[in-house]
Amino acid sequence: MSDDTPAATSTPASAGAPLDIKRVMAALPHRYPMLLVDRVEELIPDRSIAAIKAVSMNEEFFQGHFPERPIMPGVLQVEALAQAAGVLAVESLGLAGSGKLVYFMSIDGVKFRKPVEPGVLLRLEVEFVQKRSRVCKFAGKALLDGEVATECEFTAMIADPPSD
Repeated sequence: MSDDTPAATSTPASAGAPLDIKRVMAALPHRYPMLLVDRVEELIPDRSIAAIKAVSMNEEFFQGHFPERPIMPGVLQVEALAQAAGVLAVESLGLAGSGKLVYFMSIDGVKFRKPVEPGVLLRLEVEFVQKRSRVCKFAGKALLDGEVATECEFTAMIADPPSD
């Protein structure tokens, strides 16, 4: 194992515990530039997660969306919520470091209420709506200073990675 690979852990997060970036990276396969969760402020296994995405002007997508008025694309806001849900699912099920993947199955009722501009901390709040062994349904909100910027419901499946 290389020094930059997070150590595998099978111990679920304790209730309310924050997770640093190494723990986030152990739960998710995403890496720069697609890793959209910078830290987890609170994780209550089997219930909810509150995570942060620091939206920086250095993000690659701001070069073209839109140069005169940079706005974080809505699909990336939904992706950030899905990644937070992935951390919640993997940590709740004790699968961090296992290589299991969380795949989108559906996205419902997406609403974009406020533009997300560079220089903000986007708070990602996600909770389980329904949880089965391999399929989970979530409700999520992305907030700016306590106000909803984006909200949606989505369903994801927990699966083994593709075999080589």
